[in-house]
Amino acid sequence: MRISFRATASKIGHGLIAALLLGCLTGADWRQFRGSDLTSVVPDAKLPTTWSGADDKVENIGWKMALPGRGLSCPIVVGDRVIVTASSGFTQDRLHVLCFDQSSGQKLWERQFWATGRTMTHPKTTVASSTPCSDGQRVFAQFSSNDVVCLDVDGNMLWYRGLTHDFPNASNSLGMASSPVVIGDTLVCQVENDAESFATGLDVLNGTSRWKKVRPKRANWTSPVLLKDESGRTQVMLQSSAGIEAIDANSGSKLWEYTKGASTIPSSVVTNGMLLVPSHGLTALKPSAGSGFEQVWNEGKLGPATASPIVLGDKVFVLNSAGVLNAAEVSTGKLAWQLRLKGPFTASPVGSGKYLVAINEAGLGQVVDISGENGQVVSENDIKETILATPAIGGDAIYVRSDKHLWKIGR
Repeated sequence: MRISFRATASKIGHGLIAALLLGCLTGADWRQFRGSDLTSVVPDAKLPTTWSGADDKVENIGWKMALPGRGLSCPIVVGDRVIVTASSGFTQDRLHVLCFDQSSGQKLWERQFWATGRTMTHPKTTVASSTPCSDGQRVFAQFSSNDVVCLDVDGNMLWYRGLTHDFPNASNSLGMASSPVVIGDTLVCQVENDAESFATGLDVLNGTSRWKKVRPKRANWTSPVLLKDESGRTQVMLQSSAGIEAIDANSGSKLWEYTKGASTIPSSVVTNGMLLVPSHGLTALKPSAGSGFEQVWNEGKLGPATASPIVLGDKVFVLNSAGVLNAAEVSTGKLAWQLRLKGPFTASPVGSGKYLVAINEAGLGQVVDISGENGQVVSENDIKETILATPAIGGDAIYVRSDKHLWKIGR
């Protein structure tokens, strides 16, 4: 089911101006799950290393805004706006997309929709578990009900796609959580489960399917990542229990395939032309300019639990099921040091410069200085709310969504 809307001339003009302004701010944007470049890193942000959300001692909290429902989706930053999704109602069938001013926290707009697909999820998760993404002009929000909505940055609806209408068996009892990515004029969505698994490329202008691929029939919560090969071509990496399938975003055609299996919860991360895959621990792959790849290394001790790996400097960092942060040389996979943190963790860590920020499920944010021979926790910061969503970085601030609020952590 697809619903499209034609904008008026005034809206088009306004949208064009907004797009031009947003284009100038791309460097400070965090436009999708784990950032605009999918690495969870902003190299030169001056992030706060201490904060508190307690009523009797508020420190480095720019603002806190109430949300109308729960969500595991991460906030994104587009220009001077912070956008997040939520779901509400007894059956979570009310879908929300909300936009806040980055500086003041003022709510600029909110749009609500009825879910057209199934809203059954595990109690820990929600229908709003997929992080939205943006190309700077449009915002794309995907929900566990397989509803995909496209809005402009001012909140005007451009099109709405109920994928369950076309693929009625595409769901699972625990809920979907894969986050879409946008590349050029194609929005790539992974919808993988035990019944009708597929990936599809939607036209950003109208939501129609440019291509559709049959995928392994097994529940999968990983998200696509983008990687440029040696020729400069951007490849889309689809991760599943079967491994990695690299595809062309425009056609969906397969470029190469890694078939040794991969995790179905933590996603891969890209760095310096390599793909670090949660497979048999952690496996580093390097695509070639043709239709193949080279396996650079594999380290069985680097298997992540729920949080996705992150690369800062010359090291890759992995949180395991015991809450231990493992640091390894990104070029070889050789373990450099380990540091026990206070878990458990669902959110993936983010970082900038010499600091890595990991926030556990209870809302305790731990800031780790990774610059020495061993990692060191420099602060523990508790906002005392359940946090399952990966933070976003915008400017010199961290944006965190809890079960109840959207927080700006920064001066």
